[in-house]
Amino acid sequence: MELINLANKDKVRLIKDVLLYPLKINKDKSGVLVETLRTDWKEIYGKGREFMMQYYSITAPGIARDEDVWHYHPTVQEDRFLVVQGSIIVAIADNKENSPTKGVLNLFYMQADKDPYILLIPKETLHGFLVVSGISGILLNFPTALYNPKEEGRIPFKEAQIMLPDGSLFSWENVRKNL
Repeated sequence: MELINLANKDKVRLIKDVLLYPLKINKDKSGVLVETLRTDWKEIYGKGREFMMQYYSITAPGIARDEDVWHYHPTVQEDRFLVVQGSIIVAIADNKENSPTKGVLNLFYMQADKDPYILLIPKETLHGFLVVSGISGILLNFPTALYNPKEEGRIPFKEAQIMLPDGSLFSWENVRKNL
């Protein structure tokens, strides 16, 4: 099971339209400052990817959001994930019928304190995350649409039939076993 980060992203087949945008850590004697989203970052912000809202979630160690189902946005929303505390694994799977990356699963390792980046999750792709650090994970999201329950869907893992590289059905339990 290969976890993707900034160092190896060019060696892995990424799902179509997934983007990792590196962030710069500015440190001095007073602390740390990291710019998290700017309107002049044209790769991750712009027409169709405007800022609509921002929220954060806090998730305890070892917990996966949506333990048994994939989360997805069927029509317009893209997510922009950024971890600001702890470490998480984000799973993104492509099950779109006409996609050149249909069937591809990417697992992204995101650490708040090392090589931070924004992960762009394209609309219609299945996704979820698991906190793998010993502390709670804090995740910021800058979605491209305001919250709308009609723009949120879930598919059970068994129904989606996404496989891990070892041939087993994707589940967070199977990911935990391979860590």
